[in-house]
Amino acid sequence: MTEVLSHVDYMALEEAHSSGVYAKRALTVVRGEGAYLWDADGRRYIDCVGGQGAANVGHAHPKVVAAIQAQARVLISCPELFYNDQRALLLQKLTQLAGMPRAFLCNSGAEAVEAALKFAKFATGRTHIVAAMRGFHGRTMGALSATWEPKYREPFAPLVPNYTHVPFNDLAAAAAAISEQTAAVIVEVVQGEGGVRPASGDYLRGLQALCHERGALFIIDEVQTGFGRTGRMFAHQHYDLSPDLMPVAKSIAGGLPFGACLIGERVGQLQPAIHGTTFGGNPLGCAAARAAIDVLIEENLPARAAALGDFLMARLGDLPQRFRAHVREVRGLGLLFGIELRGKVAPVLKALQSKGILALPAGLTVLRLLPPLVISQADLEQVAQAIEAVLDELSADEA
Repeated sequence: MTEVLSHVDYMALEEAHSSGVYAKRALTVVRGEGAYLWDADGRRYIDCVGGQGAANVGHAHPKVVAAIQAQARVLISCPELFYNDQRALLLQKLTQLAGMPRAFLCNSGAEAVEAALKFAKFATGRTHIVAAMRGFHGRTMGALSATWEPKYREPFAPLVPNYTHVPFNDLAAAAAAISEQTAAVIVEVVQGEGGVRPASGDYLRGLQALCHERGALFIIDEVQTGFGRTGRMFAHQHYDLSPDLMPVAKSIAGGLPFGACLIGERVGQLQPAIHGTTFGGNPLGCAAARAAIDVLIEENLPARAAALGDFLMARLGDLPQRFRAHVREVRGLGLLFGIELRGKVAPVLKALQSKGILALPAGLTVLRLLPPLVISQADLEQVAQAIEAVLDELSADEA
């Protein structure tokens, strides 16, 4: 039986033994259900962190839990040295969902991005990658090389060579950078970590056309935007795009660590042994992913995200007018929502937590909301009221 300690004891244990690479909040989360989390003292919070985007179907969804329990009794691990029933069924479901014929299964978003970058280089025989400023693609060395933020990159220089970063939403800059040596262009439809910045459809379609014209592959990173988050199953579907490689992860398996790189026809045939992973495509994760995808479809969660995103934008879109001294801009697509502040976001996050709302930063000044797609409109209204109350308090403090 698990020993029950106070939240202070749990925090002390983690502080004593964890790596130290995470800046943690003074909160011990012990349980989740739907769009709610509970701390070790029994207090309930509305979750707008959403597992940093991994909880689209909600915490502990009964269908995902049942699938995990059933598969755990049968077979947990099976490398791709062998065929497996759960893997085969997931590959069929996932490729049909994405409209792409093949997939490489792995364990995280960074791994999915690494696979996409390697596959692009192998398929084209080229060495150059073009990425966007403010883009975030992961922290492993290849994915980090595609990531723009200097604070993530500089401690680990030199990184993988032949990466060029160009301004986001600037097609002319991309056209100048894509050459006969460019293996791929990698981009997000909405930059999440980069401040919740949506790309324009014209820009994305232009990037795709440039890739086709110049023999490069088009990588759309859907790690955060995939599986209903933006109001479509995948964000690129808003603009009728056809990625050649599409890394996905986060919510693919209902919260279990799992990722995939979808592979399009332009990639061509890949060869055995050019890439691999021990745990990728494990039966437990595959069973969870099958159940999570079923939930997304059966509960029509992409459409729910679109409707609730519209509600939230209508509710909070005028914050820059109402709180001109504190709010610069409100941005988002579906339930990937950002409020750019004129000051640092950390005090706002702390104040919201005291009001029972958990939210995320996206850089130093952007408040990011990534609630589970099962969240109710009433709970989003409570979130909106809490944000307004915090902004009112900031205004009062400065009066």
